[in-house]
This record gives sequence, structure tokens and C-alpha cells, in this order.
Amino acid sequence: MQRLIETLPRLRRGHPWLTDLLLVVLVAVPPVIRAEPGWRPVRVQVVVYAALVLPLLWRRRRPVLVAALVTAAFWAQYLGHVWGQEPGRGAVSLAAVLATLTVRGLRRAAAATMICATGCVLLWVPAWQRDHQGPGARGAWLTLLAVELLLAGAWVFGEYVRARRAYIAEFERRVALAESERLALARVAVAEERARIAREIHDVLAHSVSVMVLNAEGGRMMRQVDPAAVDRTFGVISATGREALGELRRLLEVLRTPGADAHAGGPLPAHGPGFGPGSGSGPEPDGTAESLAVALRRLVQRLDTGGTRARLDLHGECEGLAADVGVQTYRIVQEALTNVVKHAPPDATIHVRVDTGTQGPGRLVRVQVRNSAGAGGAAATAPAAPPHSSGHGLTGMRERTALYGGSVDAGPTPDGGYRVAAVLRPTGAEPTGATP
Repeated sequence: MQRLIETLPRLRRGHPWLTDLLLVVLVAVPPVIRAEPGWRPVRVQVVVYAALVLPLLWRRRRPVLVAALVTAAFWAQYLGHVWGQEPGRGAVSLAAVLATLTVRGLRRAAAATMICATGCVLLWVPAWQRDHQGPGARGAWLTLLAVELLLAGAWVFGEYVRARRAYIAEFERRVALAESERLALARVAVAEERARIAREIHDVLAHSVSVMVLNAEGGRMMRQVDPAAVDRTFGVISATGREALGELRRLLEVLRTPGADAHAGGPLPAHGPGFGPGSGSGPEPDGTAESLAVALRRLVQRLDTGGTRARLDLHGECEGLAADVGVQTYRIVQEALTNVVKHAPPDATIHVRVDTGTQGPGRLVRVQVRNSAGAGGAAATAPAAPPHSSGHGLTGMRERTALYGGSVDAGPTPDGGYRVAAVLRPTGAEPTGATP
């Protein structure tokens, strides 16, 4: 029985003509066609009966036309006394038509049908009263009341079905909209995750590989002039490769660990990947301002080969700086210095200035990396074949600052050098999908 109850709605939606056929059967059975005194001939009964019942098969496709045919047959039944004073099946057929009209929202046609039915019965009442004197005359008014109640019930039922269908349609529309929004958000999340991983790989690999290539080119040029410099260069390449592998392992561990958040929990690297000799030692910074200062000093020291080339200035308070802001600040400096290694001449001076601001509501973190043009100019002293650049470095910096409502300003300086300035607002904007 339960299976039958579940199957019927699906069967009705898939084959609506079955509902129409069932309605015709319910209205037509049992038939009332027979020879009786005071009734019209059987052939007339058959014609009127067919006009009342058969049009119901087309009530979905032509509801107004069917209503007109059934109403005409209803008038013929009552005013023509087809079944004498018996109400017959006209009221039932008319109720089915009226329900269809209201379900379709054809309220004017439904109102016209109801008015025509009421007028027909009112015109039939005097004939009833002539044939039935005394107490039997009250039956005419009872017939009128029964017809009106049946038609009113059909109207209410049609409105109920219409409202329920509208509710279900709206519910399905909202479900489809919610599913569409869910899929859109999922696509956005996937795109953000892909961008996050791309930035991470760019930071961890592209920077380090670029420096390794530059050091290898420099070692090849210096092998006839200063063999000891070649050994130092190989040390740089070895240390850079180890640091890049360490950073890559950290990234892969974050990606493999369910629920891990590389942004919130990812520490700053103990050594900026890809700069200078030495593998370094010491505890891994945790992203605070103190750890940021240590990591930046190591990063700049690797470029300060002669003791005067690179300089770091740190300003601001250490307290209250979120770990994720420290990570973003470190990555911006790292990217800017990588661009210096790629594009600036070897004798260019580098000045890195980081101001972490003061603790409180309007706190700003300012980063500036500036390099000079060098003694002979970039064109004269730069390597002949610098490593290929993807062009995403400045874009990545802008994305990182945008996470905290900041901005990046980059461009050449009047003396022929280059400057990158970034501002982050740790308390002015909430991070949105930040990346380490």
C-alpha cells in the first residue's frame, strides 16, 4: 500500500491524461440513461450526457471551451427537463470544470461559469414549484443551495491546489537557486584555493630557482677569475635548494593535513628561500613581530655580501601583530628582493624598511624595498640571460595586501633604481581567504 501511495503521484505527473480519464469515469458511473416517464427520449439523454462528460477529457488543453460546452449542456439538462426534475450529473461536471479554471488562474471564466449555473437553476426553480405544490416546493431551493455549495467547494479546492502548486514551484525555485549559489561558492572556493597554491609555489620554488640559476651563471663567469668564489656560489646553490625543499615540504604537509590552515598556522620560514650562502640555524619564527624581525634580518644578510650592499631598517612596536600579517609582510619583502636579484645590477644597493606601526585601531604595517641603479647601470652590469619571469610577482604582492585592505605602489625611482612600497591594515579589514 505504501508503495502504491508513493507511485501514484509520480504516475499522475508522468501521465496526466490518466487523471482526466479517472475523473470522467467518476462522473459518468453509474449512468442514469434509461426510459422513464417525464424524461426525454434516451437518444436525447445520451447526447446531453456525452456533452456533460466527454469534454472533461480536454479540460487541461481547452479549459474555457470545455467550460462553455459543459455549461451549455447544464442549461439543456435543467431547462430542457432531460431527466425530469432530477439534478442529474450536470452539477458534478460543472464543479470539475470550475476547479480546473481556478487552478489555471482563469477566475473571470470561473466566475462567469458560476453565474451561468446559478442563473440556470434560478430559472428552473419556478417549474419545480409548479410541479411540486406544498412542502415539496422547498426542494427546489434545497437543490439550488446544494448546487451552489458544490460549485463553491470546487472553487475553494481549485484555489487551494493553485496555491499549493505555486508554493511547491517557489520552493523548488529556491532550492535550485540555493544549489546554484552553493555550486558558485564552491567554484569560487576552488579558484581561491588554486590561486593560493599558485602563490605558494611561486614563493617557494620560483624565487629559489631564480636565485640558483643566477648563482650558477655567476659561478660559471667567475671560475677563471676567482675559483674560491665558485665554491661559495655552489654553497649558495646547495643552501638555497635545501631551503626550497624545506619550504615545499611545509607547504605539502599543510595541503595534506585535513583541516590545516596554512594562513593561520603557517610559520615564517627560518631562512628566506633562495638568498645567499649558509643554511642558517635557530628556532623557526612563529609569525610575531619579533620573529619577523629575525627572519627579515636573515633574508637581507644573505644579499649583503660585502657588508654595505643591503640595509634593513625596522620600526614600530612588536606587540599585537598577528601572525598572518607577519607572514604576509615577510612574503612581500621576499618577493621584492627576488625581483632585485633578477633585475637589478650586482652592485646595486638595497634598502629595506619595515614599519610595523603602533598597537591599536588604525595600525598600519608599511613595507618599502628600494634598490639603486648601480655604478654602471642595470643594462651594463646585469646578467646576459636573466631567468624567465612569470610576471606574477607584483600581482601576488597586490593580492596579499588586498587581503588586509592595503595596496602596493611599485615603479622606477628618479636615480634609475626601483622601489616597491606596500601598506597593510591589520585592524581595518578582515582577511578573506588569506594565504601564507
